[in-house]
Amino acid sequence: MEYKLFSLGSNDGLAQKISENLNVPLGAVKCRAFSDGEQQVQFLENLRGKHVFLVQSTNPPAENWVRLLLALDAARRASAHEITVVMPYFGYSRQDRKTKSREPISARVFATMLESMGADRLLTLDLHNDAIGGFFRKTIVDNLYARRVFVPHFKELFKDALSRDELVVVSPDAGGVVRAQSYGKRLMREGELAIIHKERDIPNQVAHMKLVGDVKGKVALITDDMADTCGTLSRAADLLVESGAREIYATATHGVLSGAAVETVQKSAIKKLFITDSVSTGRTLADKIEVISVGELFAEAIRRLESDESLSELFETD
Repeated sequence: MEYKLFSLGSNDGLAQKISENLNVPLGAVKCRAFSDGEQQVQFLENLRGKHVFLVQSTNPPAENWVRLLLALDAARRASAHEITVVMPYFGYSRQDRKTKSREPISARVFATMLESMGADRLLTLDLHNDAIGGFFRKTIVDNLYARRVFVPHFKELFKDALSRDELVVVSPDAGGVVRAQSYGKRLMREGELAIIHKERDIPNQVAHMKLVGDVKGKVALITDDMADTCGTLSRAADLLVESGAREIYATATHGVLSGAAVETVQKSAIKKLFITDSVSTGRTLADKIEVISVGELFAEAIRRLESDESLSELFETD
């Protein structure tokens, strides 16, 4: 079956890399806003009977979500045979459970909308919580892992520290321990971890932090799924310095970097923050921030889907 790849505007740079890796041109689609801000999407080529891939991260503004939902409706009405949403960053994924009275489970709301608008498959990256996949009843969810591109990079970068068993992977909170372990066992012989326990009073602000584990004289690598305001990340780095860490690095799949995040990272004790291009990097970043592309990873996943090959190999990293 012939397939078409379209970029809906939130991350054209990544879409272009996926296109180049597949050696498949991006399809023609018109995305624009009317004078009142409402969105318009129009595909400019025939979709009938084709497998359509829509590349769209759904980070703010909300128009990115709106454009994706409109594109799903347009593709379904144009008789596309199958529609796969390629969503490197799933917006609202942090709101994945009800923690207070009279509030929504926002991740479920958007999962329901994707499914109701006709998404056959969702190809995404490092969901904030793997359980979000359970919000979908019919849509198939394939959640790729950024460690596929990060781990080989870190094996080379920390080659000396690894040879001396001087690298320690740090989870920034109790909820990130599984992620930290997945990096630790692929990077280190012993897979040694340290954990930062934090008590949060209000969103994006941390009241108190405590380190569990030994980092003295070691190279510390903080692992997280996203870097937003980076205030917590900066405080975590300060705590690691106070605890005797020799150097501090951090990795976060999704570089949301809202507010003064870039400046916060630049002023922090972090030597380098590694992010992917799941969120558009068409902005000025600090010298301390390095972007590692997941274009090849998504392209390989799409190639395997089209040739009916297993994606399982993409979930593992030697």
